[in-house]
Amino acid sequence: MPDEGFEHPRLAAVYDALDPDRSDLDAYVGMAEEFGARRVLDIGCGTGVFALLLAERGIEVVGVDPARASVDVARAKTGSEGVRWICGDATGLPPLRTDLATMTANVAQAIVDPVLWQETLRGAYEALRPGGRLVFETRDPARRAWEEWNREESYAVTRIPGVGAVESWVEVTDVSLPLVAFRWTYVFSADGEVLTSDSTLRFRERPEIEEQLTAQGFVVDGVRDAADRPGKEFVFVARRPEGRG
Repeated sequence: MPDEGFEHPRLAAVYDALDPDRSDLDAYVGMAEEFGARRVLDIGCGTGVFALLLAERGIEVVGVDPARASVDVARAKTGSEGVRWICGDATGLPPLRTDLATMTANVAQAIVDPVLWQETLRGAYEALRPGGRLVFETRDPARRAWEEWNREESYAVTRIPGVGAVESWVEVTDVSLPLVAFRWTYVFSADGEVLTSDSTLRFRERPEIEEQLTAQGFVVDGVRDAADRPGKEFVFVARRPEGRG
């Protein structure tokens, strides 16, 4: 079940405005160019920011996400007709034969169920052509990112045209490693409505992920640093081998 931050229509509508700096996607655009990708599967596409960046460059994109409200926001954007949008997950995709599959931001960590995670990796494998690559990021548990998730460091007031001011902040609600749970709170000044979104992320160790990728048939080509969070994340580059089912 998607978090309310992505599934609630009012929250999905302001998601981009509350997180306008998506420079984290530059590295993924760069990798699409590096690998010569002409067809890309964007797993957990959300409101479609990355999918549309690729589509603007003439790349054929399939965006899939289980949160219908977020997909509806994506479909309403300029240029959205250049993307194939699917409301669902990566476990039941049609044959695609893409050059690249991606999970940007928190997508990989938000798949906390071990079985669903393995099924997602398998779905990505099946969606790739032989030689195609899967790229995703996940935070290094040793850096304990959740220790910075508190109201004092996250509180913000964002003024959104046509919406008004929105207060937002995050607070950790439970740390039971490898799982970390947290809650975002949003206050809409226009009518005083308070909405919350509870999330849980799984912090996987690097060797664990490498083993899981190998178990699904991938070859791990490398683990890179995240340009936007140097030293804090693993960026996995895995490949579906040529000539293997």
